[in-house]
Amino acid sequence: MSKPFQPISEVLKDKHKKQSFDDIYGEPEDFLEVEVRNPITHYGKDPYTDYEIVCRTNIPAFKKRQSRVRRRYSDFVTFRKILELEASKIVIPPLPGKILLQSNRFNDVNIEQRRQGLEKFLVIVSGHPLLQTKSTTLRDFIQDERWEPRYPIEPRELLH
Repeated sequence: MSKPFQPISEVLKDKHKKQSFDDIYGEPEDFLEVEVRNPITHYGKDPYTDYEIVCRTNIPAFKKRQSRVRRRYSDFVTFRKILELEASKIVIPPLPGKILLQSNRFNDVNIEQRRQGLEKFLVIVSGHPLLQTKSTTLRDFIQDERWEPRYPIEPRELLH
């Protein structure tokens, strides 16, 4: 059965309902924001740079609405490998490349380029709806201060 005829003015009135202040400026229904910032280089016997990951979300699968953790580049490498094992049907983007010359490793320009690349990687990965809701690895990596990588024995069926 088809709908009865309606004048165009009635159709337009129904489609253009007035939005409230909360509709326009309120929190979106489900959101996940991640930012990689504030690189700090630690000098010593084995110098390294770590990065702060700031997360804001209202997705129920996440333990915290806001979090801040620090991760090294090597943590991102491990995280990416685990995601590839867990979610073999999802294309995991590449990380920014290694800095080959030791003399340039802690150069501010190189650190900033790496920070931007890590943020781009994390925004893409965390934006995947299946990973957002099903991957404990993603949640732990961006929210758990004491993140300990756990390699799955077999690829998880949940993420296929």
